[in-house]
Amino acid sequence: MSITWAETWKPGYGPLVRQADTVTRIEDMAQRLVRRGVWPDEESVYRLVAAADRLASAGMWLVAHMTYVRRVDLSGAPLPTEAFKDLPEGHTGGSLNMVPAFVGYLLANALSGVTRSWIMGQGHCVAAIEAVNALTGDVSARQKGRYSRSDAGLSQLVSDFYSYAIGADGRPAAPLGSHAGPDTAGAVSEGGYLGFAELEYVHMPLAGESLVAFLSDGAFEEQRGSDWSPRWWRAEDSGLVTPLMILNGRRIEERTEIAQDGGAGWLERHLRLNGFDPIQIDGHDPAAVAWAILDSEERLKRFTADPDRAYPAPLPYVIARAVKGFGFPGAGTNRAHNLPLDGDPRTDEQARAAFNAAAAALFVQGSELDAALGVLTTHDLQRRPLESRHPAARRAPPPPVRPIPDWSDTARSPMEAIDVWFVEFVDANPGLRVRLGNPDELRSNGMGRTLDRLGHRVNRPEPGVPEAIDGAVITALNEEAVAGAALGNKGGLNLIVSYEAFAVKMLGLLRQEVIFARHQRESGQVPGWLAVPLLATSHTWENGKNEQSHQDPTLAEALLGEMSDTARVLFPVDANSAVAALRGVYGRRGEVACLITPKRTLPQVLDGAAAQDLWERGAALIGGDLDRAEIQIVAVGAYQAREALAAAARLTHHGRRACVTALLEPGRFRAPRDEIEAAHVVSAEALEALFPQRLPRLILTHTRPEPMLGLLRRLDGGPERTRALGYLSRGGTLDTPGMLFANRCTWAHAAVACADLLGADAADVLTPGEMAAVRGEAHPRILQISPPEGSPS
Repeated sequence: MSITWAETWKPGYGPLVRQADTVTRIEDMAQRLVRRGVWPDEESVYRLVAAADRLASAGMWLVAHMTYVRRVDLSGAPLPTEAFKDLPEGHTGGSLNMVPAFVGYLLANALSGVTRSWIMGQGHCVAAIEAVNALTGDVSARQKGRYSRSDAGLSQLVSDFYSYAIGADGRPAAPLGSHAGPDTAGAVSEGGYLGFAELEYVHMPLAGESLVAFLSDGAFEEQRGSDWSPRWWRAEDSGLVTPLMILNGRRIEERTEIAQDGGAGWLERHLRLNGFDPIQIDGHDPAAVAWAILDSEERLKRFTADPDRAYPAPLPYVIARAVKGFGFPGAGTNRAHNLPLDGDPRTDEQARAAFNAAAAALFVQGSELDAALGVLTTHDLQRRPLESRHPAARRAPPPPVRPIPDWSDTARSPMEAIDVWFVEFVDANPGLRVRLGNPDELRSNGMGRTLDRLGHRVNRPEPGVPEAIDGAVITALNEEAVAGAALGNKGGLNLIVSYEAFAVKMLGLLRQEVIFARHQRESGQVPGWLAVPLLATSHTWENGKNEQSHQDPTLAEALLGEMSDTARVLFPVDANSAVAALRGVYGRRGEVACLITPKRTLPQVLDGAAAQDLWERGAALIGGDLDRAEIQIVAVGAYQAREALAAAARLTHHGRRACVTALLEPGRFRAPRDEIEAAHVVSAEALEALFPQRLPRLILTHTRPEPMLGLLRRLDGGPERTRALGYLSRGGTLDTPGMLFANRCTWAHAAVACADLLGADAADVLTPGEMAAVRGEAHPRILQISPPEGSPS
C-alpha cells in the first residue's frame, strides 16, 4: 500500500517538527477548500503542503550557502575548505526565518489561486527571497540566465552575494545586493530603513487586492505609527492586508523590547489594545504561515460582509513565533544575526564540520525538489501571474486628468491657489484613490477647501468638523506615518502637506523611495506610479513666530543631494508658478517632488503662460533685460524673488542695469552625475541662454548659501563674480522682515552685494540710513520704511 501525502506532511520535514495546533488548522483548512471546490480532494492540499516543506528546507540550505560559500554541490556532499568564502557575510538568522514565511506566502497563493502582493520590511533578509526565487525560477530580468536551479546557476548566486563586484561604470556588477532591490523579483521596497513598511502596508492594496506584509519585531521599536493601521483600513476602498511579524526575539546585539517585556503574549495584548485581531503561529512552518494568511483574510471578509460593521476594523495580525536562525548552528544567540557559526569554516575545521552537518540536514535531493516545485507551480492552471508580477509591483495608474488652472493676476496665497486647483483635480479623477498625508494643520496651511472636500479619516466623526469614516486625509502628529500613507498608495493619487521644518522627519522615508525608484531606472525599469508631491509650507522665511526650531531648510538641501531626475525640489515664486509646478509634477511617474511653497499672500510675478514656461524650463527671467544687464540676481524662492526684484529696482534707479531670474528647479542646472541625470538637466546652450557667462551674479536662496553654491557650479564664475545670500541658521521669534534681516537676505543686503560684484560703491545705491542698517548700526525697520524706488512695498 502506497503512502499518501495525508500521512507524509504531518511530521514535518528536515529540522521542522510540525506542531499539533498547526496539524489541526491545516486539516480544517483542507476540508474547507475541498467543500468550496477550490481543490478536488484533501490529498491535493496535503501534497502542496509537503511540497512547501521541501522548498522551505532547500531555501534555508541555499541561504546558509549564500553567507558562507562560493559554490554549491547539488549532490549534497560535504564542502571542502576551498569552497568557503574568505569573507563570509550575510544577515543569516533573519534570512533563515524569512524563508518559511515567504514559502508560506507562495503556498497560500497556490492553495487559493490568488497572487497576493507582498512587501518585506526587513530588507536585509533579501537572501531568503533571492534563494526561493532562484529555486522557483521566478527571477528578475537581469537575473534571468544567471541564477538558475543548476549547479552553475546557484553557485553564481552564492558567489555574487556580498561579492562587492563593481563595473566600469561604478555601479554594482552583480544583480544582487545586501537588501531588497529592483533586481529582487517582486520587491517594491528596499526595506533598508526599518519601520517604513509598517507605515505603508495598510495603504498599499487597492479594493479587490490582497497583500502580505512581512514585518520584524526589531522594526516594531523603530516606528510606532504602525499601531494605527486599524484606524486607516476601510473595506470600501482598501484591499485585504495581512501583517505578519516574524517574532524571533533578537535584534543585532540583544533581545528585542518585545522579548524583554514578555514575548508573544505581551505583543498580543498590545495589539488588541490597538485594534488588531492577532493570532499566534509557528513561524518555522510554511504551512502555518499559509493557514494564517488565508484565515486572516477570511476574518476580514466576514467583517466586510457585515452590513452593521463599525470601524475600526479588527485588523488581523499574525505573530509568527520563531527562534532566530532556526535550522542552523547558533540559532537563538546573538551570533545568529550575522554569522551564526562559532568560527570561520574557511579556517576552522570545527566550524566547517558544523556547516556541513547543518547543510546536510537541510538538503533536498534534486529530484525531490523538482517534484515539489512542479506541485507548487500552479500559475498557468489557475491563470494567475507569477509572484514577481504581483499587483503592487506593477503599479501604473492611468494618466490623470489635470485641469487647466484658473490663473490669477492679483496677489494671492500660493497654498490657497493650490487648494482650489487640487479640489478640481480630485474631482476630475474619481477613479484614483486619494491619500493626503497631513501631520496636523491642513486648514492652517491654506488647504481648507481640500479638507472640507476630503475630510480627516476617523472612526467616529465629530459633528461640525470635517471628519468622515471614508475621509482621504490621513492625519496624525507623526510625520513618517502620514507620509507613509501617501507613499504606500502607489495605485492612486497622493499629496503630503507639512511644515517645512517638521518635514525633515520624513527624509529617511522619502530618500528610501527615491533610491528604490532611481535604481529601477538604472536597471531599465520604469516605475509607473504617479509622482508624489510634498508641499513644504509654513516655511523658514514665514514661520518666524514659532522660534528657530520651525525655521529649517534642511529638507530641500538634503533632497537636492539626491539624483535630481527622481528627487525634484521646486521653489515657486508666486501662486501661479506654485499651481503650474504641482500640475506638472502630477504628469510625472516614479518621482518624489518637494515644493517649497509659501502660504501667505504674495504678489503675482508671473501670468499663467509664464508660470507654465517656468515649469517647463526650470528658470525664467522675471525682471529687467537680460541682454542689457550688467548683473544678474538669481532668486531661489518666493521671498527671495521679492527681495531680488526690490534690489534690482534700486540698482536700476541708480543707473546700474540689473535683471532677475527665478530659478524654480535648481537640480536641472547642476553638473549631471550620470547619463540619466544628464537627460534631466538643461543643455549647455539652454544654460547660456538663461545664465550668460558674461554676467556676474548674486544668488539669493531660500536655503543655506553654501549647498546652493555647490549645486550651481555651472552658474558659478568664482568668488569674484558670484556670491550667494541665504539662511545663515539665524532666527527666533521674528516676522518675515526680521528673518530676512537676521540672515542678511534683505533687498538692501542684496543691493550691497551686487554693488560689490560690480566694483561700485554701495553708498551710491543705498541711503546713509540704509547703509547703517545693513552694517548693524541702525534699526532694521529703516529698510521697511524706505523701500527701494520702483519696487514692491
